[in-house]
Amino acid sequence: MAEFDSYSFTDFPEDVLLCILSFLSPTEIANFACTSRRFSPLCQNDSKLWYAICDRRWGSSTQINKWGNGKISFKLLYKILSKWDNLIGFWRRCGQSQQKLTSGIKPAALIYFEWGSSFLSGSRVSPSQNGTYAVAKVPFLWMTISPDGQIVNYLDPDGNTSGQSDELGFLEMDLLPVNVNFIGDFHFSVEENLGFASPTCSSPTNSKGECDAASNGYESGSPGSLPETSEMYQYYANRTRTWRKHRRREKEKQARRKWETEHFLKIVDSSPTPGRPLQGLWKGICGDMKLEFYLVAYDGAGISCRRVGDLSERLSSSTPVFWTSNPAFIESPFSPEEDKLYKTRMHLQSAVIPKDINWRLPLIDNEAVSRIMYINSSYDLVIPGVGGIPANPWQVEGRIWQYKNGTFGFGFLRDNYIIDLKYVTRSGCLLDSMELCGD
Repeated sequence: MAEFDSYSFTDFPEDVLLCILSFLSPTEIANFACTSRRFSPLCQNDSKLWYAICDRRWGSSTQINKWGNGKISFKLLYKILSKWDNLIGFWRRCGQSQQKLTSGIKPAALIYFEWGSSFLSGSRVSPSQNGTYAVAKVPFLWMTISPDGQIVNYLDPDGNTSGQSDELGFLEMDLLPVNVNFIGDFHFSVEENLGFASPTCSSPTNSKGECDAASNGYESGSPGSLPETSEMYQYYANRTRTWRKHRRREKEKQARRKWETEHFLKIVDSSPTPGRPLQGLWKGICGDMKLEFYLVAYDGAGISCRRVGDLSERLSSSTPVFWTSNPAFIESPFSPEEDKLYKTRMHLQSAVIPKDINWRLPLIDNEAVSRIMYINSSYDLVIPGVGGIPANPWQVEGRIWQYKNGTFGFGFLRDNYIIDLKYVTRSGCLLDSMELCGD
């Protein structure tokens, strides 16, 4: 036993050391590298250590050996994917869309990011219009890394590309190069990359990235110097012509612009948790028999539900559907009045199931209800008395019925129906999605 206790960390084989180090963060690995000259090259081993780190974190989601055609370092890959990892999930457009799509497809309010084989893809997600729980998924954005380690982003403005991949992870046909700018962890913007000249340098740049005045038709002298008097006119004439060419080029670029910059905010809590069973992004068929998205959020005041609608419609994305300041459930068994309240209502559900979607509508009955919560109507919250609704508690009061399968339905006492809400995603996968492409 004493002999066994004499073993130290340095006595482990290299493969064991690399396996242990792969569980550490980059900061911890950097600190460990400073402890010994022997460990420094071990911590910089790209093909073993940083490969193991990348594979442990993203190996089940993407093929890390294919990024950059396998020609980039795994340490660089880790740095980039760590930043992009936060994109996975749902994002919501800020403000109304200014895009003019030629495909006839409306700009979707939601963008859903997921891993591809060697790229990150974002898709426009919107409710289908066929009376089912199906979700329309349209190509939007591809993000990848070139073999020389450069970040490459392409956007599909009209949803015309099916997303088939080439060596870079996508088809470049009819795609726009864009810049994806991160503003903190929960906000990013997408702008078309038109190759604008640096605002601090109106001249082409040399190999060092410095302004090259000679290439503009005039020579650069010492700092602050000017040409001789006889050359003064020609000097300023050249500068004027250069600025005019620059402004003309900028106007031509603006005329060729195909994408107006848009901003997106992350939907942080898009899935329910044991402590917040109603939280997240849901889908349900509302009174006009059209599928809608609903976002339920918990805050310090209670629970609110808002419809995520078409941003081109006024107030469609900001008007709450229901709200409650008391998020406490009533557990079964329920009173006869509550049983009657549920039994006498009709469920708004899909009447037709698409043939290309492997999905079955679960049967909802009285036995499936596990808990009940009291809610208020949106009309009484936003504009009291709008639409002739009287200030009667019966007219603005409603219920949430949570089912044993985790989903729930809600309705108001003034109505005779229940809107049953289903999952939009489960285990990181978009449910009932239909891939759509413009013509």
